[in-house]
Amino acid sequence: MDNPTRTAEFILHRAARRQALQATLAELLAPYARITLEIGAGHGHYLTDYAAAHPTEFCLGIDLLRDRVERSLRKRNRAKLVNLTFMQAEAEEFVAAFPPHIVLKRIFVLFPDPWPKRRHHKNRIMQSTFLQTLASRSDAGTDLCFRTDHADYFAAAKAVVAAHPAWQLSSSPWPFERVTVFQSRAATYESLVAMLHEKTPKY
Repeated sequence: MDNPTRTAEFILHRAARRQALQATLAELLAPYARITLEIGAGHGHYLTDYAAAHPTEFCLGIDLLRDRVERSLRKRNRAKLVNLTFMQAEAEEFVAAFPPHIVLKRIFVLFPDPWPKRRHHKNRIMQSTFLQTLASRSDAGTDLCFRTDHADYFAAAKAVVAAHPAWQLSSSPWPFERVTVFQSRAATYESLVAMLHEKTPKY
């Protein structure tokens, strides 16, 4: 049975967290119009090298684990990159908190948790609802780049993208190669690039 007091406290805490995130992002992203986002940035290897190779893009990586974010920030600092930062955040909540003027230029989702058990598939990030959230913060031509070493997850993600009205699978090559820790451990992997082919109204 639900505890009404605990539920109310949870809702208030979540609202306060979202307001704080919105305020942080409003200040951080004020100078920018288009950004590159990596969801599940791990230890920051990929996005650090990507940002170094694309100095005119502002790059933002998020991860759920604080230790990963701290290690990523240390890599950023050693590389002295002013166009890159990392934050601890949950993806859906994070994207929903973007300031209205922000548009996603490119999105990377590299080797996310495949949640292999069928009863856990609902936890996979590549869901139609999240694709819609991303679309609402994107513009025509935005790239979504997904890579995984889990064959079943790749097939499911590809099907979800192909069925979504705003995204279409693209024949464009993978935009930037850098072997990540997770990729180095994978015997094989598969990749897809999708492109937003119609502008979706923002929230």
